[in-house]
Amino acid sequence: MTDNFTTDISITIVAYNNEEDVRNAVRSIMGCTAVTISKKLYIVDNSTKENGLQGLEKEYPEVVYLNPGTNLGFGEGHNYVLPRLDSKFHAIVNPDIILTEDSLSILMDFIQEHNIGMAVPRLEDGKGKLQAAYRRELTVWDMAVRMFCPSHFKKRQWRHTMQDMDFGKPFFVPFAQGSFLVVRTELFRALGGFDSRYFMYMEDADLCKQVNQKSSLWYCPDTAVIHKWERSSHKDWKLFRVHIASMVKYFQKWGWKLW
Repeated sequence: MTDNFTTDISITIVAYNNEEDVRNAVRSIMGCTAVTISKKLYIVDNSTKENGLQGLEKEYPEVVYLNPGTNLGFGEGHNYVLPRLDSKFHAIVNPDIILTEDSLSILMDFIQEHNIGMAVPRLEDGKGKLQAAYRRELTVWDMAVRMFCPSHFKKRQWRHTMQDMDFGKPFFVPFAQGSFLVVRTELFRALGGFDSRYFMYMEDADLCKQVNQKSSLWYCPDTAVIHKWERSSHKDWKLFRVHIASMVKYFQKWGWKLW
C-alpha cells in the first residue's frame, strides 16, 4: 500500500498509569494487523508511576516508546508524535481498546473507497453490545442531559447518540468518541492535530468538527473493536470538573448551540 510514505499507518496510544491495558492493546494490534501493512506504533507515556512499557520496543520492532517527562494530557499526548509522522494513515487509539480482527486494514480501505478523511468502526463492549459512541451535532442541552441527568430525556438521548441510524450501513458522523479513529495523516497534520486548549475531554469532539469542515467522518460497519470505556469523569469529581471546563471551551470556540 505504501506509495511515497515510509509506512502505511502510524498509531498512537497515550498511556497514563495503565500498563496492562496498553500492553493488551499493543498485542492485539500487532496480532491482528496484516504483516503486509507497514506500521509504526508510538506509545506516548504520560504516566506518573514507573512501568515497563519501554520494553515493548524489544518485543515489537514497530513500537517506539516516547516519554515527554510530564503529563501532556490526551490531545497533546497524541500531538507529541506529529513531527515524526510519515504515514498515509494515522490511528488514534485508546489504551482500553482490543482488536479481534484486522480493523486497521479495513478502515484504511474504507477511507479510500469512500474518499473521506476519517473513519470510526463499530465500538462494542466485551459482550458485543454497540456503544453509544456516535453523536449528532453537540448542543448545550444534550451535554447537560448527559452530564447531570443521564437517566432522563431518553428519547432525546437516543436521537443524539444516533441510535435511530442503521448501523449495518455506512453513515456520516458529526462526532465520534475518540477511542479508535483512523484519519488521513496529511489531514491530521494540516489540522495541527488536536487543539491544545483541551487538556482532557472534548478534544475528540473538536477534532471531528475540524475534520468535517475540511473533509468528512464516517461510520464504518465492516469492522468492530472492543472498548472498555470506563467513563472516569462520571466517577471522579476532579475529572468531572475538567470535563465541564472542556465543554465550556468547546462551546466558546464553536458557538453556544443551545438545542
